[in-house]
Amino acid sequence: MEKTPSKNLRQTKEIAKNFIDKLTEKKEATIVGLSGDLGSGKTTFTKFIASLLGVSENVTSPTFVIEKIYKIKHPFFRRLVHIDAYRLESAAELEKLGFREIIKNKENLVIIEWPEKVRGILPKDTYIIKFEYTNPNNRKISLPKI
Repeated sequence: MEKTPSKNLRQTKEIAKNFIDKLTEKKEATIVGLSGDLGSGKTTFTKFIASLLGVSENVTSPTFVIEKIYKIKHPFFRRLVHIDAYRLESAAELEKLGFREIIKNKENLVIIEWPEKVRGILPKDTYIIKFEYTNPNNRKISLPKI
């Protein structure tokens, strides 16, 4: 994993753009897990990805609804599925929401906040991005090699 410092929102947006630009088409959905403490930047990162992919709606964490789906514009993704697993007790709860069907569709880009809560259901090729809060303005974002 490569740790990248982010001193401001502009840098975080650039990190999100570089990550999205490296993704390639797969046979099934692309799954990205965002791991880190509360306030470490997971939802902000997701907002930037959504914006970069043409989502004009206000993107917020789906903490209480668990999942939000957005139509996106990308060469091989058509939907951004944003999941917040913070309130889930196990992977079985995510399975009840149709997760296995969601990940079969290669046109889905799935972003899961708190992936450690549902680790048992995540495919082996899930990209995990780790966020570390260092101070009010700085974060360390650890990206997987793609």
